Amino acid sequence: MTSKRELDFSAFPPGTVTEYTTLVCLACIFDIFTKQFGLAPRSAYSEIKRYSPTVKELTSRLAVRPFFDSDEKHPRCPYCNSAKRWHARFDTQAIEGGKTSDIARRALVKTLAKKGEQFAVLEMKSDRRGTFFDWLDTLRINLDLAEDSWLRDATKAFLERREPKTDWTEVFDNVRAVRPSARLAEGWDRDGSRLFLSPTLYNEALLVQYLLSRAHEHGGRTLEGRLTLVELIHRLRRGGYLAAHGITATDQFEILEKLLDEMAGSGQLKVYFIVDRREFLEKVKTVYASYAT
Repeated sequence: MTSKRELDFSAFPPGTVTEYTTLVCLACIFDIFTKQFGLAPRSAYSEIKRYSPTVKELTSRLAVRPFFDSDEKHPRCPYCNSAKRWHARFDTQAIEGGKTSDIARRALVKTLAKKGEQFAVLEMKSDRRGTFFDWLDTLRINLDLAEDSWLRDATKAFLERREPKTDWTEVFDNVRAVRPSARLAEGWDRDGSRLFLSPTLYNEALLVQYLLSRAHEHGGRTLEGRLTLVELIHRLRRGGYLAAHGITATDQFEILEKLLDEMAGSGQLKVYFIVDRREFLEKVKTVYASYAT
């Protein structure tokens, strides 16, 4: 198989692109078309290579046949036990629409239009909370919560999403501690190896850390240690965060819902999905050759 050239998403602000990867079993698909539908291998090949998976199939956290997920180097299909040579990988990039990403997205799509069937561009509307949790789930997968460094990395990822115009990679270079500062009404400041955040930014970073690591009984790990939901809410109330955002509810779960609305935003936005079909098309051709002979 020829090597794929990776798409360049460096022009996109951090936090606006979410990556999904899933495997599809071509043995399962060809069996369906040839045995159940009774198509000749050539006809099955023509139908399959035109196939474009749905957004749900490509991004679902729970894959269903013929899709499956595996971290193994040589996985086998969980449905038919076929080997790796019968599998194809779909890489999908979800781009949040908006002023910060639209110019880069249009430029990228313009280059993809020249590549024929190799890429698919799908568009759908999503609510901001759903998009926020998709970002959060992807961040959770990419972090190693067993390492203490994840708290710093999660804070950086949150700030990249919150203020995408700032070069947070440079800001976090050699930062060893992140602290709140009552002297800052907003924004951030750096002093040596310490990064100081305004109370609002710091409290929102704690909420993201809580959501990433929370457990039913023991709460979530944050820069302030492990906090239960009650402890987190108490901290936010005492620091004036709830009052500043007009959150007057008393039930902890209602407060959490309102906090999520503040973090994620309200309303809908467009999400654009760039689907890399190159490996799929190559593997379909290879599998067809096996069936044809």
